[in-house]
Amino acid sequence: MSWLIIILILTFIELSTVNLVSVWFIASAILSLIVSFFSDSFLLQFAIFVLGGLVLLLITKPYLVKKLNKNDTKTNIDRIIGMQGKVTEAIHPNEIGEVYVDGKRWSAYSEEEIGVNEMVTILAINGVKLHVRKE
Repeated sequence: MSWLIIILILTFIELSTVNLVSVWFIASAILSLIVSFFSDSFLLQFAIFVLGGLVLLLITKPYLVKKLNKNDTKTNIDRIIGMQGKVTEAIHPNEIGEVYVDGKRWSAYSEEEIGVNEMVTILAINGVKLHVRKE
């Protein structure tokens, strides 16, 4: 009966958080409940609960997180990383220039000298400035 209460409590916690916090321990509590029908040893049941939960957590969590986060859509800003743009104001090392990319003008910087009308690739976005590299 105690394992059934633990299963209900863990299920309530999992439904409240929706972050895959206790789902593995719910499964191991079910295993412990099944073992309790065959063995009166609480130590054995508790060991199955703890070890089963940890093993399930370590084996399945990376796979589930990867599957659940598969539809990672980029935001408006992130999607320009990797795009090409055209320099509209020259970029000098340690100075800010300007790049036209995706229909907008952005402040940009680079470690190298890049002249007007040269093509660049967007490497990263730092604040509101683009880090670019000459094509």
